[in-house]
Amino acid sequence: MTNQQLLTKPIGIDVNQVADSSSEEATKAESSKPELNSDEGLPLLLKAIIEGFVDGVLILTTNQEWFHANECGRRMCSQISQGKLPINSIPEPIWRVCQSLIDSREWFSDRKRFLEDEIKVNKSVEFRVRVRWLTLDLSRDPYLLVTLEDQHQSTKNSAITDVINYGLSQREQEVWLLKKANFTYEEIAHQLYISINTVKKHLKKIYAKQKQLMQH
Repeated sequence: MTNQQLLTKPIGIDVNQVADSSSEEATKAESSKPELNSDEGLPLLLKAIIEGFVDGVLILTTNQEWFHANECGRRMCSQISQGKLPINSIPEPIWRVCQSLIDSREWFSDRKRFLEDEIKVNKSVEFRVRVRWLTLDLSRDPYLLVTLEDQHQSTKNSAITDVINYGLSQREQEVWLLKKANFTYEEIAHQLYISINTVKKHLKKIYAKQKQLMQH
């Protein structure tokens, strides 16, 4: 698979901001700092936001160490490694993309880049991984921010949106969900115990509803 390299702005999160050099302002700024997690050093608010993401989120060091991950990220890593790695281990396909970003620093010292790739575990488990630089005041060295998107879940969500927008029947919903998941006519027919001609008829109706919606 080919890594797609795109330009983007570096991510910066300033955890400990001090508004002014005066003692009064410094005291005020100190009292307004976000509460830190003693185990990981992340602000609790930032940690809560990361946990709320639908995508998996990992924060790694350039020394291939696990700094933080949300629950989705942990679950997805387990799926990629198929349960063969210890907890808090970085699957090799993910680290391969991270290493490519690290190596690219020789050509792009300003770190204004991110890399992405696809990781296919099997027919029903596929992820899009994106890696970019993350700057935290907790360390002078940058971290690696890794996001993992469940491709099949994203496709399913898109199909469900279509179901609502197009006003599909129950059977049309079933056909469309499989079609969006890149099932062939034969596979859809086998999955739903219907003929291939019936699959084609349902899809023809769906496309007609789609066209009607687009015209409106």
